[in-house]
Amino acid sequence: MDQIQQFLPFILIFVVMYFFMIRPQMQKAKKEKKFAEELKKGDRVVTKSGLHGKVFDFSEKNNAVIIETGSGKLTYDRSAISLEMSQKLNQPAADKK
Repeated sequence: MDQIQQFLPFILIFVVMYFFMIRPQMQKAKKEKKFAEELKKGDRVVTKSGLHGKVFDFSEKNNAVIIETGSGKLTYDRSAISLEMSQKLNQPAADKK
């Protein structure tokens, strides 16, 4: 009983860290992976580096996306597409206020 009380604070700290830090990160990573897998031609996207463009094609061999921009076509890894910024870009104009 005494040994359990010694380790109880450490156990509680781990549980709190899991629910406030680790679990939300895992859920966010799942959402981003699902978003990258569901991309289709014509989707407007923003990369994590800030490049805006439209999905032109996919390179399954490299697990990449070919993005058409004003200056040409660029190839980016699927993981470089930002879920949050792409969702903001695709919001209807009325929601942006």
